[in-house]
Amino acid sequence: MKKSILIFTALLILFSLTTNAQNNNATKNNYVVLTKKIPQLQPILITAEELKKEDGHHFGDFQVIVCGQTVTGLTEKKEMQKYLDRAKKAGVSIKACGFSLKKFDVKPEEIPSTMEVVDNGILYDFQLQKKGYFSIEL
Repeated sequence: MKKSILIFTALLILFSLTTNAQNNNATKNNYVVLTKKIPQLQPILITAEELKKEDGHHFGDFQVIVCGQTVTGLTEKKEMQKYLDRAKKAGVSIKACGFSLKKFDVKPEEIPSTMEVVDNGILYDFQLQKKGYFSIEL
């Protein structure tokens, strides 16, 4: 009887440790940055690269949303490509605010095709925050 209790306890502890390890591995750090200036993409991407190193396997999703009048600069495809290449390498997605594109008469086809357009950048940012994303606005 004592042997059965000991085996049961050992299995329970092993199961508990395995479950905790799986839960810890499932935890990801997700980030979102709302920016109104294209030149800020450089320090944002540097930050993402450092967080990716620091977080290791806990590094999750990193999104940047470009809003405001600066969306007109997204049409400078050659200039934007250097940011997009670095972002892809770092696991960062750069998105454009559809509301800002409309307000400043920028057509989605005028920006790089690899950029996703979200309807409302501010709303999208809040939705990600509600999902637990770390957020900052620059």
